Amino acid sequence: MGGFTHFDAAGNAVMVDVSDKAETERVAVARGRIEMQPETARLIADHGVKKGDVLAVAQLAGIMGAKRTPDLIPLCHPLALTKVTVDLELAGDGIDITATCKLKGRTGVEMEALTAVSVAALTVYDMCKAVDRGMRITDIRLVSKSGGKSGDWAAP
Repeated sequence: MGGFTHFDAAGNAVMVDVSDKAETERVAVARGRIEMQPETARLIADHGVKKGDVLAVAQLAGIMGAKRTPDLIPLCHPLALTKVTVDLELAGDGIDITATCKLKGRTGVEMEALTAVSVAALTVYDMCKAVDRGMRITDIRLVSKSGGKSGDWAAP
């Protein structure tokens, strides 16, 4: 495992110079979950939330979040994403969220996938908080990445 790349020799934060890196196709997949009361999950499934279609709005918010990652994470490079998908699935008393980000470029898209999941989960919370303030956002993690100098990686 290498050292941190976002610091210079004096310990100052820096944006990593990726200009000499080869352009490769890069894909990252992240997942997370938002847990809720059974009644809240039923309201979402039955389209009974007053603010609208929770899954559709959260999906769009996740995609928008991926595109805005460098505005939120200070040292992330602005990326020309070529594909972003955000899938939300009601599963028991919660929603499983999976985001996939893809591009051809010089740096990876892990932060974009993680941001997409996070923003989608936060959107579910925002839309449903009037009926369930105890929802829990859990298990946000990178599950796989491919491309780049470090190659492929998958969570155990």
